[in-house]
Amino acid sequence: MDRGDFLASLTAGGLAGMCVDLVLFPLDTVKTRLQSPQGFKKAGGFHGIYAGVPSTAVGSFPNAAAFFVTYECMKAVFHTDASPYFAPVTHMLAASFGEVVACSIRVPSEVVKQRAQVSPTSSTLRILSNTVCEEGILGLYRGYKSTVLREIPFSVVQFPLWESLKDLWSWKQGHVVDSWQSAVCGAFAGGFAAAVTTPLDVAKTRIMLAKAGSKTATGNVLPALYEVWRTEGIPGLFAGIVPRMSAISLGGFIFLGTYDKIRRLLL
Repeated sequence: MDRGDFLASLTAGGLAGMCVDLVLFPLDTVKTRLQSPQGFKKAGGFHGIYAGVPSTAVGSFPNAAAFFVTYECMKAVFHTDASPYFAPVTHMLAASFGEVVACSIRVPSEVVKQRAQVSPTSSTLRILSNTVCEEGILGLYRGYKSTVLREIPFSVVQFPLWESLKDLWSWKQGHVVDSWQSAVCGAFAGGFAAAVTTPLDVAKTRIMLAKAGSKTATGNVLPALYEVWRTEGIPGLFAGIVPRMSAISLGGFIFLGTYDKIRRLLL
């Protein structure tokens, strides 16, 4: 990847990520409160729907920029002309590396954001200071493992599907897809990936919101999933699936469409 590609991916990824996270923040809040162990109403209902938005505003640009710089770099590293059938594997590996890097920035922002979303009367700064005082810096990384375990399967589904849909559409019409067509492909890919990874998202939310010292707070995904299934059944594992699919489908349209458009303008 040359300097131009690097800067284009950095800028396009960061702006696209910030745009989609801020636009769809209310849907994300509803999803988090539906997945919260205390229930939707006790977590705040529809009150204070923008609680935690400062955390997202600060973390969104560097998080998305880190993902796309890594994604494009790894695509170049793994690229091979041997066979087009290897392309999905390349996209899966590139997306996985991108998520591991991006989660180092995303998780602290996500921890503070989600705790603010279920405690709308507390400020983001207060939640940040309480988390650091009570749990130390590592408290900001609670749920890192569960977040990576959610994001890698999500991206392994979303990005190869997005790239494949674009290739198929390009082949059908005889030229490369436009940015709006890339956005439509992103919406389909994102919605499908969101649906199949909802249980992992529920586990991640429960781990991040669990009381310090509790069994769930240890960050083990399988016990967290089992506890949700034991107490709430299958509906509990798919809590928040409608707002999650809605947000990520719309988010995929905005995020991947905006990224594609900005990157083309910069190159």
